[in-house]
Amino acid sequence: MNKNQLVNEVAAKTNIKKKDAEAAVSAVFECIGEALAKDDKVQVVGFGTFKVKHKSAHEGRNPSTGARIMIPASSAPVFTAGKALKEQVNG
Repeated sequence: MNKNQLVNEVAAKTNIKKKDAEAAVSAVFECIGEALAKDDKVQVVGFGTFKVKHKSAHEGRNPSTGARIMIPASSAPVFTAGKALKEQVNG
């Protein structure tokens, strides 16, 4: 399902205009992104948790040459599914 399909589903389930559903869906994603950019955790009870995982700089190897390289520190958003979502997916 892509964003447009999600907007259509939200509009149908809530009986609101597609334009309003698109604004609501976009606002949710924007709020999650802004919170993660501030290194905050977003927890939606019954659904899951969005948070930022930090990786420190470390040494690695170039697989083709075997040369040692420094891999810089980085951060990545991660999602952990909640119990209710896991149960829904697993039937």
